[in-house]
Amino acid sequence: MSETPLVLRVAVPSPLHTLFDYLPAPDTDPGTYRPGVRLRVPFGRGRRVGVLVARVEGAQVDPSRLRAVEAVLDDAPLLDEPLLELGRWAAAYYLAPPGEVLAQLLPPSLRDGAAQSGRDRAFYRLSDEGRGVAGVPGARALRQQAVWQVLARADAALSQDQLLTRLEGFDAPALRNALRALMARGWVSRCEAPVSGVSGVKDVGGGYATGPELNPAQSEAVEALVSALGVYAPFLLEGVTGSGKTEVYLRAIAGTLGAGRQALVLVPEIALTPQLVARFEARFGARVVLLHSGMADGARLESWRRAREGRASVVIGTRSAVFAPLAAPGLIVVDEEHDPSYKQQEGFRYHARDVAIWRARQLGIPVVLGSATPSLETLRRVGQGSYRRLALPRRATGASLPRIEVLDIRRRPMKGGLSDVLVERARAHLLAGGQVLFFLNRRGYAPALLCHACGWAASCTACDAHMTVHRALRRLRCHHCGAERPLPARCPACGGELMHAGEGTEQIEDALRGLFPEFTIERIDRDTTRRRGALEERLESVRSGRAHILVGTQMLAKGHDFPDMSLVGVIDADQGLFSSDFRASERLAQLLVQVAGRAGRGARPGEVLIQTHCPEHPLLHTLVTQGYDAFARQLLTERERAGLPPYGALALLRAEAKEGALAEALLNEAAHAAAAAPGVSVLGPVPAPMARRAGRERRQLLLQAAERAPLRQALRHALAVIEASPDARRVRWSVDVDPVEMF
Repeated sequence: MSETPLVLRVAVPSPLHTLFDYLPAPDTDPGTYRPGVRLRVPFGRGRRVGVLVARVEGAQVDPSRLRAVEAVLDDAPLLDEPLLELGRWAAAYYLAPPGEVLAQLLPPSLRDGAAQSGRDRAFYRLSDEGRGVAGVPGARALRQQAVWQVLARADAALSQDQLLTRLEGFDAPALRNALRALMARGWVSRCEAPVSGVSGVKDVGGGYATGPELNPAQSEAVEALVSALGVYAPFLLEGVTGSGKTEVYLRAIAGTLGAGRQALVLVPEIALTPQLVARFEARFGARVVLLHSGMADGARLESWRRAREGRASVVIGTRSAVFAPLAAPGLIVVDEEHDPSYKQQEGFRYHARDVAIWRARQLGIPVVLGSATPSLETLRRVGQGSYRRLALPRRATGASLPRIEVLDIRRRPMKGGLSDVLVERARAHLLAGGQVLFFLNRRGYAPALLCHACGWAASCTACDAHMTVHRALRRLRCHHCGAERPLPARCPACGGELMHAGEGTEQIEDALRGLFPEFTIERIDRDTTRRRGALEERLESVRSGRAHILVGTQMLAKGHDFPDMSLVGVIDADQGLFSSDFRASERLAQLLVQVAGRAGRGARPGEVLIQTHCPEHPLLHTLVTQGYDAFARQLLTERERAGLPPYGALALLRAEAKEGALAEALLNEAAHAAAAAPGVSVLGPVPAPMARRAGRERRQLLLQAAERAPLRQALRHALAVIEASPDARRVRWSVDVDPVEMF
């Protein structure tokens, strides 16, 4: 009688919603197959790296049909049971392929099968002689100076990967050259740093600067958070812009580290991490690590390993960091929790805020959601009593909130999108020594190029969209698919004169240079900050006072502190007032409040001017006269009447193909299957708001239900039909649970 074979259930990265069964490699010890290790397995005609999820006795099919594992890549599990459980929950909730979900829990190099160790483990620190100098002399030694400064601030020796996470504009060769030069001077020494365990975290809780004195509201918030350590407790930290939310985070984290635990801090954008890391390092030293997709693979792996081994006390990162391994988790912070950047829009479409909340419940630790403009989902849970609200109603410095004024620009003279009133107010603030921020959430020179004679418009050949004019580059670019072409001098259809329609940040900058030639201007958007380190350089120019005028997009709307910024001018508030997306008004209100909060944070009183052609719009009226809380209450009432989130559940099935009929046919099959679930409204399929993008026709199917259970049932029916359909191989399709945009 033959033995029941051991079968390995492996999560292999693929679009299929299933695990795959394999047999152990011949002549291997069954004990090496522990859930959480990586396995190299044959898959189709190639090989892939998967994660072992479970061991079972006996196969559901004839074992002779199963293939054997080729190699076990780890001596011990990389993913512990809590992380495997997190991955299983996320795959089930978001109806995502388990292989793609578990791959998200690993750094890119480990997904590809690289060894988790074996890198250069050398560490570097300043020698006694290096600590005795004031800096690195010489204009040509700027890189050496940057490395010297980082090592001088560190309280422990740093590896090359750790240095790269702290140095902007460096790659590995540049860092090695700088280190060699500093070692040749005798200012830096190489050493082997001991690897400390989780117990080392406890030593970080004290001995660091405590920061500014807290006001009563901050003290109450810190006390509530620290007293909740060790139990699951969700908090909303709602504070006006400049109210000192970060200081509350820092004090709560100090308490967490003092208890021998780690803290995970999520921020919505990479742009916010440099200044945040600097502030956290000033408080907690070198045991702070950064973790986000913009890092070099080696630096990202090193941060991941330090968090997993307990050698990092604080992990700061963007949405993917929500899956960071933590040896001793104690607190999770989600800063700017309302931000839509927390939702992954490609592949595995998770929402990092919601994953963080589930993970905190799983681990039995507190989670704090911070925002000046909380999402409606979070506000409803506060109203239900599920979350505790901690309020910071005043600015930490004692400064007053800025005065906000809606500026009717109908029939007013305009130059480059700027009204005469806004220009004169800006001049007054600049002459008084203040700084001015001009905000427009649209980069490029102009969003469209038109022919004045025949009406021709520069359109993308692959998308249903106009191409954006980038005049400085003499190029037309599509901001949806990335296509670009030279900027024509005359109309290609009739030879007529071309004109720009609308304004972008590049055009605003040009207009301001003509209006204010005596003042220094910085523009901050995705176009001006592509080079590594460029963002921090430009921000420092503003903070130091070298730049007087700042032009930018939503990159500047949150998290930045400019003490001398006394005026904020919102160039065009009308973009979000009329939209088919039911979330547009909520986002516009959040954006306006956040960008307005950049004004008046220091000693100078702040003023905000919002240019609009619709001054009577009820959204603007409620927001300006009654504030965000009143606006949110009004919008919650509207959502409840419509059965929309947070009073209902949505899922969006998307499909795209070269031929729209293929995508529509696949979604029609899904619609018929989903309609069998009671209590679910099936809307569509219909063309997406942008029906063609990157040369593919796009269709979508919306499922709506009052409760989540019937929605999940409908989705399971729909996915079963899609995966069984022969058309699924010719169509790109995806499921988006709790979509944050309908685009």
